[in-house]
Amino acid sequence: MSNFNRALTVVALAAAATATPAFAQDGAPVSAGRDSHFDGVYLQGFGGYSIQNQDDSDRLKFDTDGDGKYNNSVNTVAGANAFSPGFCAGKARGATPAAGCRQDRDGAEYGVRIGYDRRMGNMVVGGLIEGSRSEAKDAVTGYSTTPASYSIDRKIDYAVNARLRAGYTPGGGALFYVTGGGGMAKIDHTFTTTNTANSFDPERNNKMVWGWQAGGGTEIMLTDHMSLGLEYLYNRYSDNKYNVEVGPGTAPATNPFLLDSGSTRIKGGDKNFDYHSLRATVGFQF
Repeated sequence: MSNFNRALTVVALAAAATATPAFAQDGAPVSAGRDSHFDGVYLQGFGGYSIQNQDDSDRLKFDTDGDGKYNNSVNTVAGANAFSPGFCAGKARGATPAAGCRQDRDGAEYGVRIGYDRRMGNMVVGGLIEGSRSEAKDAVTGYSTTPASYSIDRKIDYAVNARLRAGYTPGGGALFYVTGGGGMAKIDHTFTTTNTANSFDPERNNKMVWGWQAGGGTEIMLTDHMSLGLEYLYNRYSDNKYNVEVGPGTAPATNPFLLDSGSTRIKGGDKNFDYHSLRATVGFQF
């Protein structure tokens, strides 16, 4: 089963699981065409699946001369490329490509939001603020001729976003909408290597970064106050700061990381952390 099909299954099961208890809490049937639907303050919870973009061309980037530009090759004393074994878009299982590479991991996503809608006839406009967490992980690995592997992986600890939304309701009872906005995410990074000769000094972790979201969805009123919905979002957060400084450690001066300027900085090649979200929502309209 593909990642996309798995995600659809997760969202469908979440929708089915939340529908029955939501109806039971409020009890009353939906009033057909009620003017107060999608008008006012609402609170929602959501759960679903985060799907990583395919980034098979991702690789590590190097700054060997200390100019802040990650456009150098790490070369041996003989001028050969020290990373000629190549790269993989995932986390290394060992020191060489032959050991395999663990692919990026999609994962569960969940959170809560509060919002306000203003209904004008069949048109609805509003805004919301939400907090979310995703279990998806992204990684990139490089292999040196030593042999040794060097992996940087990252995941979103949490994100806080504010979005606008605009939609159409055919007389109440259901809403079809588009949404978009921006926010910040706290991204956790981890660096691992099988190199035991050099020293490695990762940049301070857990920084907040800016990003944006866009997508759309639909909501159906189960009762006059409870709703159930499905939503898709594309998420992108800037992540171009994290790097690892490689120092001498116990390595000789002829070590490839030390030849140009005495040290080298490593960072991931993909400057954005982006993924797709498929969610089921359950809400209460006040």
